[in-house]
Amino acid sequence: DCFCSEDGSEVPGDLCPENDRCERVPQMVMITFDDAINNNNIDLYKEIFNKQRRNPNGCDIKATFFVSHKYTNYSAVEDMHRLGHEIAAHSITHNDNETFWTDATVEDWAKEMAGSRLIIDKFANINDNSVVGLRAPYLRVGGNHQFTMMEEQSFLYDSSITAPLKNPPLWPYTMYFRMPHRCHGNLQNCPTRSHAVWEMVMNELDRREDPTIDEDLPGCAMIDSCSNILTGDQFYNFLTHNFYRHFDQNRAPLGLFYHAAWLKNNPEFLDAFLYWVDEVIENHPEVYFVTMTQVIQWIQNPVSIDSAKNFAPWQEKCSPGPRVHCLVPNSCKLSTDELPGEALRMHTCARCPNKYPWLNDPTGDGFI
Repeated sequence: DCFCSEDGSEVPGDLCPENDRCERVPQMVMITFDDAINNNNIDLYKEIFNKQRRNPNGCDIKATFFVSHKYTNYSAVEDMHRLGHEIAAHSITHNDNETFWTDATVEDWAKEMAGSRLIIDKFANINDNSVVGLRAPYLRVGGNHQFTMMEEQSFLYDSSITAPLKNPPLWPYTMYFRMPHRCHGNLQNCPTRSHAVWEMVMNELDRREDPTIDEDLPGCAMIDSCSNILTGDQFYNFLTHNFYRHFDQNRAPLGLFYHAAWLKNNPEFLDAFLYWVDEVIENHPEVYFVTMTQVIQWIQNPVSIDSAKNFAPWQEKCSPGPRVHCLVPNSCKLSTDELPGEALRMHTCARCPNKYPWLNDPTGDGFI
C-alpha cells in the first residue's frame, strides 16, 4: 500500500479526506526522553509512568527513550523495555564536538549507533529486535552518511530532523522522496538522496505566550530549548495550545521531546506536565500516548478512533505487573583502554563484561 503526502501534512489512510474534520483520527502523542537512564531519572520516569495513567484502550501510556551509553544503568533500561516503553539508540560517546556528527563517515555512524544498539541488546537483554530508531546527539543530522548507515544496519527510523513551525504540522514521512520541508537549523546536513528510512520529524512547537497577538517567534523542537517558558502556568498553556494546534487541524502526532533534567530540576514544570497529561486522559478519549514505532504501525495500517481500542500493536505489553526477576542487578566496576584513567560502574542483569563497552569493543570482551 503506497501513501504519499507531497506537503507532508495529509492524514494517512482515508479517515480524513481533504484534511478537514479529522474527528475519526486518533490523536497520537509521542513523549521522548534523551540520554542516559540511571539513578538521576529513574524515579522521575516512575512518577510519570505510574501505571495509573492509561490510554483509552486500558493500556499504560508509553514513551520512547533515546539512550546514550555512558553512565546508563542497563538493568533500568531492561525494566523500561519490559514495561512496554521503546528503547532507541542515541550513540555510545555522545561526542560533544557537534561538527563530528555533521561530518561523520558511514563507519563512524555505524560504530556509534549500531554499536549502541548492540550494547543495549546485550546488557539490557533486549532480544526482540525492537531497538529500531535513533536520534543524533544535539540533533546534528549526518546527511547521506547517516541515512546510508541506517539502511545498511536495518534501522527503521530517525528522529533528528526538525521541521520549522508551521500550520498544520507535519506527519512522519519516509526518506524515499524529498523532504516536505526545508532543511531547518544552522549548518544542518540533511540527506539529499533517497533512503528507505522513516523520519519521525520533530515539528517545532509554538512558544508564544499569547498566539493571538504576539509577534512571530521562532519555534522550538526540544522542550528545554523553549527558553521563554519560565513558570508552570506558562508551560501548561504552551502544552494546551500546541495540543490543539495538532488536534484541531490534521491530528499529526504531537511530539514532546524532553531531557529528564529539565523536568527534574523544575518541579513546577513537572507538575504542569502531569496535570496536563491527566487532563488530556480525562477529557479526550481520542488521545493515545504511544511510542514512535507504534505511530509508524498506525500509519502503515490506519484505524479510526472506534477501532483504535482494539488495535493490536497498541495493546502490546499493555499493563505489565511488577518486576520479578533481576531485583538485584550486577554492579560491574569496569575500565577500558579507550577511556584511560576512567573507572566506570555499569549495572546490568547480564554477566559483567571484562571491560567497559566502548566504540571499538561494544561487547566489552577486551579484544580490540
